[in-house]
Amino acid sequence: MIIGVLSDSHIPGRANKIPAFIWQAFAEVDLILHAGDIVDERVLIDLNALAPVEAVYGNMDQRNEYHIYQLTKKKIIAAGNKKIGLIHGDGSSGSTLQRAAKAFSDDEVDCVVFGHSHQPFNEVINGVLMFNPGSCTNPRREPQPSCGILYVGKDIKGEVLYFDKQGN
Repeated sequence: MIIGVLSDSHIPGRANKIPAFIWQAFAEVDLILHAGDIVDERVLIDLNALAPVEAVYGNMDQRNEYHIYQLTKKKIIAAGNKKIGLIHGDGSSGSTLQRAAKAFSDDEVDCVVFGHSHQPFNEVINGVLMFNPGSCTNPRREPQPSCGILYVGKDIKGEVLYFDKQGN
């Protein structure tokens, strides 16, 4: 199973539309995960043209304005024989990584997908893949926008994909 992952799209605030690179990178995915700060529900509707979408709300989302997608703060998604925790990661205590890990510390997940920091992260910690795709429209302390791909089989592996600011 191949999963496209993005976070912190902030559309239309940071960009007018989903960057062209996302359409290319996600052309063959089976599922898309969005880790929040979507801002406009049309982003999820547009992504659904490529594959089914699972998403959570971030601190910049007006969760009551999402009519088609009933967003929650966190969720667990079954993907093949793996469980993926999905959360934005905002909060006031600890780092974004620490908050994301803590949110699923009582759950048996194989991977935690999170966002909020706009900085990619792809590392196994205590047997759990911690994966942040960065931001596809507004990188922070990163030279380029990014998104991610998760490969789910016997194991779960992540890959961060970088592209230029014009979305190529």
